[in-house]
This record gives sequence, structure tokens and C-alpha cells, in this order.
Amino acid sequence: MFCYQCEQTAKGTGCTKIGVCGKQPDVAALQDLLVYAMKGLSQYAVEARKAGIIDNAMNVFTVKALFSTLTNVDFDPARFVKLVNDCVKYREAIKAKLKVAGKTVEFTDGTATFNPAADLVGMVKQGEDAGIKSYPKINPDIDSLQQTMIYGLKGVAAYADHAEILGQQDDKVYAYIHEALAATLDKSLSLNDWVGLVLKCGEINLRTMELLDAGNTGTYGHPVPTKVPLGHKKGKAILVSGHDLKDIEEILKQTEGKGIYVYTHGEMLPTHGYPGLKKYAHFYGHYGTAWQNQHKEFPQFPGAILMTTNCLQKPQDSYKENIFTCGLVGWPGIKHIGDRNFATVIEKSLQLPGFSGDAEGKSVMVGFGRNTVLGVAGKVIEAVKNKQIRHFFLVGGCDGAKPGRNYYTEFVEKTPKDTIVLTLACGKFRFFDKELGDIGGIPRLLDVGQCNDAYSAVKIALALAEAFNVGVNDLPLSLVLSWYEQKAVAILLTLLYLGIKDIRLGPALPAFVTPNVLKVLVDNFNIQPITTPDQDLKAILG
Repeated sequence: MFCYQCEQTAKGTGCTKIGVCGKQPDVAALQDLLVYAMKGLSQYAVEARKAGIIDNAMNVFTVKALFSTLTNVDFDPARFVKLVNDCVKYREAIKAKLKVAGKTVEFTDGTATFNPAADLVGMVKQGEDAGIKSYPKINPDIDSLQQTMIYGLKGVAAYADHAEILGQQDDKVYAYIHEALAATLDKSLSLNDWVGLVLKCGEINLRTMELLDAGNTGTYGHPVPTKVPLGHKKGKAILVSGHDLKDIEEILKQTEGKGIYVYTHGEMLPTHGYPGLKKYAHFYGHYGTAWQNQHKEFPQFPGAILMTTNCLQKPQDSYKENIFTCGLVGWPGIKHIGDRNFATVIEKSLQLPGFSGDAEGKSVMVGFGRNTVLGVAGKVIEAVKNKQIRHFFLVGGCDGAKPGRNYYTEFVEKTPKDTIVLTLACGKFRFFDKELGDIGGIPRLLDVGQCNDAYSAVKIALALAEAFNVGVNDLPLSLVLSWYEQKAVAILLTLLYLGIKDIRLGPALPAFVTPNVLKVLVDNFNIQPITTPDQDLKAILG
């Protein structure tokens, strides 16, 4: 096994025995095999588009397959057997369509001719032979850019899957994914070619986040400022963690009138701000922080737990019987729901004791998406001109368990009282309940939403730049980001595509970025690692 796709990879170089995330070597091998097979499929998908052949079922499969290899998604080896076999079936089907169209194309490399072994053990062996370390030796900087792009693609695939569920698609996204995967087999591409492909990944991710934003807001309305209690109500309970808004909508619909309160966890917190979701009277509040604390929080939750996309650590035996998964999330031995019929989750909730009484806790505010922030843009601009607001910080990204992430808590706590902190994604759980006060009625801590709501943050920045008649890099705005997995890679590539400079990134830089590639990023974008909150604040504010 070898995997270095996340920030917490072992020793900062790569997991070789078992994933820090809990991924077993057999699953790592099967994920590698699926990516390998996807490259062969993509070669034919590119040729099919040239012939005017577009297979939407294959496109949707492509993003679901890539999404399943994201950190903390599907760790069930049995499910990868089907995914790999389905990939080859789609490859052969698109080849047949090309032949019918008179465009016979034959690729002879292993990815295009690969056939899966007959059993799980055989597939694991094939995956071990197809992993990152098995590739022919190539320029290490090109290899670094290839891996950066592949991990960015996984993030794009996650957002494209969420968007497709809500009826939003663009073949431009699917076409790029196929083009990019096929490009990894093209040995003629230069270092500059790969820099271009990596930045194009950022461009495509911007479009994908736009699609998801349209799906979320078009279905549930634009988020509005909403106070979310962190306590609980007496009664039966279901906790929903993850990202997919469709999942929480369905659980809310199916629990209506059953005497069950629904709570959010992790990246589901911002869903309280959507009018189409907050209308449910039994949608009560938020429980816990983010995924890195699941093993502390979940045994204390007296109800059923529904885990949705990209949020799952391996459940401990003491409480895993109360956990259910849906979407692309999976663990062996955990009940998986594939059709959003949550009757078994509801039944389990009714069997469990629930909360024995009310508990008043703190509350936090959510719902500061672009519509809300730009709705008071005049007030913000005036406050800047009057020097009431000196600077804006976007402090967001992924959370994780690795030491060093307390930096972000301390940074936010130390921001001066004449500055505003925008935040998004699960990294905010390091400081989401801090009481920073306000500036002229504008809260100093503004929760923009989930990680994909980086789209909202970008739109806010672009609108402010236009209002001040300056470039984004000339705004009194600094980005201080934490990363953990591949959606963060995709968002970072989007920021680079937009030409945004001076990003501070941590807690550690990606293991898959070579010194030469890092130099390109530093020279062109002035990306820099975080140091200490005091040093970074002094460097930013002077």
C-alpha cells in the first residue's frame, strides 16, 4: 500500500501499512485499481466525444467512481468489486458505440485492455500492481503535477455528484475529467502542459461549485442568517453528518410527525440556514463539532446516527450498531441505505432512549452566503472607507485530528477587533462558537457555509473588488486555509486559477508536491506555509 493523498498521511510522506484515516491495504489497492481502470475508460470517452457520442450514464458513473476513492468515503472492499467491473463494462460499451459509428479506435496499453480478476483477492493483487509506486519512472515534477490533478479531480467529482443529485450537470465538467485522466497516459506532455492541466482543474472546479450552488439554492433557497442552538430537546433523536442536502431533506420529510428531533453534525451545520430545510419544526439544532471528534461525541448521542458523504471514521464497536450510512459512504458491518428510504434509521431512533430532558447550550449563527453578505455590501464598503473595518480574513478549510490545527483557533481569537473573519467548511469547528462581537451590527465571524460554498466566498471577493475598483489581490483580504483531503485540493486549484496570491496554507504542505513544484507555486502565487498566529498576523497587518 502507498497513499499520500491527504494532509495527515503517515510521517508526512505516505501511508504504507494502514491509512491514518483507517483505510485498510485491500481497500487502498482496490481504489488504486479503480482509478487505473478509469484511465482506460477515459481514453475511449475522449474519442467518443470527438465522434459526437455522449453517454450520460457513463458520465455520472465516472464522478461516482472517482468520488468513492476520496479520503473517508467508501471503505467497504466488496463495493469496489462492482465499481471496477462496472467501469470495464462502460469502457467496452463506449468502444462498441465508437465501432457502430465507424470510428474504430484501439488503445493497447494496460488500462485500456485490463480485465478484472474473478474474485476480491485477485483484484487486490491487481490493484497492488497498479498503484502509484508501480508506475514507470517519470519526471518527479510531472508525477507531482499528475497526482495533484488526480486529487483535484476527486474533489471535482464529489461536487459534481452532489450537483447531479439536485439536477445540475454540465458536460464540460465530465469532458474535462475524461480528458485529464486520459492525459496521464500521454508521455509526450511537458511540464508546462501539466501546469496548464492542473490550473484547468481549478477552472472546472469553479464551474462545478457553481452547479452545486445552483442546485442547493435553486432547491432550498438562498441561506439566510439563522441562529442554531447547540443544546438539545427532550425526546427521540437522529443526528445527520456529512454534506448532501438531499439526504437531510429526506430524513426531515420521513421523520415529520414522529416525535423525533433531527440534529446536524459537522458540515451539515450550514443546512439550518436554507429556507427549504429550516421550515421543518423538528429540525432543532447542532450536536458536536466535526469528524475528528466523532469517537468522543457519538457514544454520547442517545439516538440514531446517519452518516452521509465523506465524513466517516471507522466506528468503534461500542456504538456502530446505532450508525447507518447512505450515498457513497460505506464500512463493512455498517448498515448501508442506498435508496434514501430511512425507515430503519427511524426505527432505531425510536428504540433508543433519546434525550431525557432539555439542555440549553450556546448558539451559533449560520447563513452568511453571498446573497446575505452582498445584501449589506454598501454597509460593509462604508465601514471599510470609514476605517471601521481594517481587514478581512477567510479562515476555512478542512479539519483533522493531527496536532497543529489549534493554530486556526488561536489565529481567529487574536484577530483585531476591527477585522472580519469569514469562514467555511469543517475547519471552522475549531472556533465556530467563539464570540467575536460585531462591527456596526456586522458580526465579526461570518459562517459562509460548507466547503463547496467557497464559490460564495469567491463571489463575495469578486464583488468587493469590483466595488472598490481594484483587483482581488489588492483587497484588504487574506486567505488562511487548512486542508485535509481532495476537495480542499480542488478548491486550492480554483483559487490559483483565479490568480489569487498570498495564500497561507497548513497545517502541513502536501506530500505529493515536490520542491520544484512548490517553487513554482511560491514564485507565481506566493503560497506560504503557516507559521504562528502572531507572526502571520504581524506579516499580514504590519
